[in-house]
Amino acid sequence: MNYYHIWCNLVDTHKDLEFCEAVSHYLGYLKGRGMLSGFRIARRKFGFGPSELGEFHIVIETESLESLDKAFSVVAIRHGEIESLHKAVYAAVKDFKSALYRDFPDEGRVK
Repeated sequence: MNYYHIWCNLVDTHKDLEFCEAVSHYLGYLKGRGMLSGFRIARRKFGFGPSELGEFHIVIETESLESLDKAFSVVAIRHGEIESLHKAVYAAVKDFKSALYRDFPDEGRVK
């Protein structure tokens, strides 16, 4: 499994619920088309965590890098329904940071 991590803050912290709904619609669209295995949205609790990471943490799960690449290709079209869904998310965030992780050791790893 591959995990695409996103950390961010919101431009307007009063719109936290709208942001979470927008993320759910956007990633749900991609999941519904088989490009993602799942996703989670989390929010920092009691201010605990490194200040350089954002208040919100989103984890996107994909079975393969090909699936993630397909999702990126669909979003890169920047047209139609996917653009509306994406815009509702990216317009709400600032201080974006991301990382890509995998389960380890990999299935193919020689032990």
